[in-house]
Amino acid sequence: MITRNFQNLKLSALGFGAMRLPVLGGDDNRIDREAAFRMVDEAMSKGINYYDTAWGYHGGNSEIVMGEALRRYPRDSYCIATKFPGYDVRNMPKVREIFEEQLKKTGMEYFDFYLFHNVCEMNINEYLDPKFGILDYLLEQKKNGRIRHLGFSCHGEMDVLRRFLDAYGNHMEFCQIQLNYLDWEFQHGKEKVALLNEWNIPIWVMEPLRGGKLAKLDAASEETLKALRPYEEIPAWAFRFLQSIPGVTMILSGMSSMEQLKANIATFEKDKPLTEAESDALSGIAEKMMARKSIPCTACHYCVSHCPQGLDIPRLIALYNEHLLTVEDGGMAFIAPMALMAIPEEKRPVSCLHCQSCEQVCPQQIHISDFMTDFVEKIG
Repeated sequence: MITRNFQNLKLSALGFGAMRLPVLGGDDNRIDREAAFRMVDEAMSKGINYYDTAWGYHGGNSEIVMGEALRRYPRDSYCIATKFPGYDVRNMPKVREIFEEQLKKTGMEYFDFYLFHNVCEMNINEYLDPKFGILDYLLEQKKNGRIRHLGFSCHGEMDVLRRFLDAYGNHMEFCQIQLNYLDWEFQHGKEKVALLNEWNIPIWVMEPLRGGKLAKLDAASEETLKALRPYEEIPAWAFRFLQSIPGVTMILSGMSSMEQLKANIATFEKDKPLTEAESDALSGIAEKMMARKSIPCTACHYCVSHCPQGLDIPRLIALYNEHLLTVEDGGMAFIAPMALMAIPEEKRPVSCLHCQSCEQVCPQQIHISDFMTDFVEKIG
């Protein structure tokens, strides 16, 4: 198992994500406890020592099952990570009671890693509001030894990431972001990595396969990659891409079966970063994937200056494209709806007058009024 150094720890480069554990009867709230235990046993035997869970995973049951599975092993043989659920702003005043309950649910005396969960447009103001005392409380728990390392996960855009770092960055030891070769350009992953590198904050990766979207490609794309590395499995390319990114310390994968787990473990037996030609091939595949489903907006903003409602049309198109790419293969589409909630209602797609003034100046000849209608139907 490849390892990475983090302060005084040697962490497995592959982390076990506990958001997609095997379940019974298709019910996400009913974890198959025996199957999950077997997977943890296999992971431990192959050198995985980082396990990531959260308050809301599997209807609140992930923390319980992962705690039970890991407590069978010596406490110094693994690291467990969980998070404060600020994705629901109603939890902001409850940091103390939630943290105490998480310790009880997992049966732990301390958490090796603890995160502000899902910093985004919807909750950044609340996370930074001193009246809730979230940072102060978590720093106190760190001082008391009940949190060993404090960090945050972020699904927000660049301005959200900058705001959080400017406010709390000096206290953050790691940052977890969605990163893969599709989102390198699409979600400004390249810029986020550069910013975190400037802060010297190690990067934790979530969604390396973008919810499974990068585990299987179209026939032409797979043929291109097989020509470059005949014996490399298609999902492994996403991990090899991340092994090539400076600052990436931990790559989390949410695995639902023993088969997925064993395949990922095999990939992480050796470092095999990409060559320049291989990186170019992945970039070309990502561009094709985006072109198939994306509205070809260049963000020239001509439309904005002609919109009587003052809608930020390029940003709305970007959110729409994100949503389409996620739901194409049945993925969980939450980023676009979440970001949309942070936009004032009068600036959302539903406020479009369908006057087509924007379309008259669009260099790409996008039928913006039709897009707005479809956006409302798909997201609201």
